[in-house]
Amino acid sequence: MENAPHPKKIKTAFFGRNKIIDEVYARGRRAQIAERTDLYPHVIDLENFHEHAPHLRDLEAIFTSWLMPALQSEQLDLLPSLKAVFYAAGTVKKFARPFLERGITVVSAWQANAIPVAEFTSAQVVLAMKGYFRNAREYTSPSYMEAGGFQGPGNYGGTVALLGAGAIGRRVIEYLKPYHLRIVVFDPFLGEARAAELGVTKVSLEEAFEQGFVVSNHLANTPETRKMLHGGLFAKMRPSATFINTGRGATVDEPGLIEVLRARPDLTALLDVAWPEPPVEDSPFFTLPNVHLTTHIAGSANDETVRMADYCLEEFDAWTSGRPLRYVVSLEMLERMS
Repeated sequence: MENAPHPKKIKTAFFGRNKIIDEVYARGRRAQIAERTDLYPHVIDLENFHEHAPHLRDLEAIFTSWLMPALQSEQLDLLPSLKAVFYAAGTVKKFARPFLERGITVVSAWQANAIPVAEFTSAQVVLAMKGYFRNAREYTSPSYMEAGGFQGPGNYGGTVALLGAGAIGRRVIEYLKPYHLRIVVFDPFLGEARAAELGVTKVSLEEAFEQGFVVSNHLANTPETRKMLHGGLFAKMRPSATFINTGRGATVDEPGLIEVLRARPDLTALLDVAWPEPPVEDSPFFTLPNVHLTTHIAGSANDETVRMADYCLEEFDAWTSGRPLRYVVSLEMLERMS
């Protein structure tokens, strides 16, 4: 009896930049896709799209990551068989709308990208509650230790305020549970019942700044949130409190923050994001002693990026087998994405 024919493999292709695809789909992930699908041998970007488009009419799925080309309607017309895009990164706001409007499934590894941000934030919270950042910058002579040195309230019963309880904020809540901290949350979309499930207390934006010894920003960048965090709020912060921003720089009124940091050297700002990014060359963020500025390192980087590829591979397997997808993006979600 003749062997049954093998089922036809789904045709896939990588879209984006070669360097990024190599970094994100590393450690054999690219090879796994090549084994399980009919993978097109070239990485597609806007520069070579029309050269390769005649060979992609039967393309069904795209694997991609940061710098996914923003294809226009006339380009999508040349991909009539396309059914799904698997994006191994976070927000899809810059490219997804034309796909979604055509009924093409878009999957994002935003939950995978939330993990390292939440880990980074939680580590900073724990150190800030101990008073580490102020203590370290002020400890410049033996007399500082002899005088006792600054110490924070510690990590047992103190209050941490989170601005936003989305994917990252919820993970921060989870990671901080072993420390027995009181967590208050400002999030207009968080209901009282869900807050109770998470073990947090809902507060207003003003109350968050007044109560938290650490205030950590996880608000999305939307028209409503831009410059929402103004100088008046920072002026309400507790003595020696810390502001953490691993969210979006555009949500902060930076001149207002700078004014308060100058007036109150007891405060600390841990800024992994700014607006613009990087800050302008003469920005006080580079010189203020109570600012710790990092180069947007909280998100997935180096070894961590492979986790995003794994999420996409898992979603691809679910999609091909007809199982429910966990990280699919809708048009409604685009409006809330930063």
